[in-house]
Amino acid sequence: MDDEALAEELRQTIGELVRAVRAADTMSPGEAAILGHLDRGGPHTTADLAQLRGVTHQAAAKSVKELLGDGLVRAEPHPTDGRKLLLHITETGRARLTRERAQRADWLNTAIRTALDPAEQQQLRRCVPLLARLTSAITGR
Repeated sequence: MDDEALAEELRQTIGELVRAVRAADTMSPGEAAILGHLDRGGPHTTADLAQLRGVTHQAAAKSVKELLGDGLVRAEPHPTDGRKLLLHITETGRARLTRERAQRADWLNTAIRTALDPAEQQQLRRCVPLLARLTSAITGR
């Protein structure tokens, strides 16, 4: 397999894996992503969240509205710009995110144990650091 074919196969396979794992979520992908950004990065505006997610402001605002309505996020006036609201994850939101993450991990763990024999599981363990390095090279983080 040449380099271009490897890159395309990896892109397709990881995309399918991500979609399959997200299908196990009870939250929409947008809501889960916003809670994740607020959990990892602290308070953000809706515009910040839209930029981080690579979606329109309207799409982010729709997800934020749902999260606010469910009590998973709270808003407060921006300290330096009164026209903006700063969004924070609530304890309820953090608990929900933790449950979602655990559910995804359990689902993926079950799939790994079911689909792969012990030698393949060990091979997969060796691939994770490579995928992490590849991700860092792409994202610069």
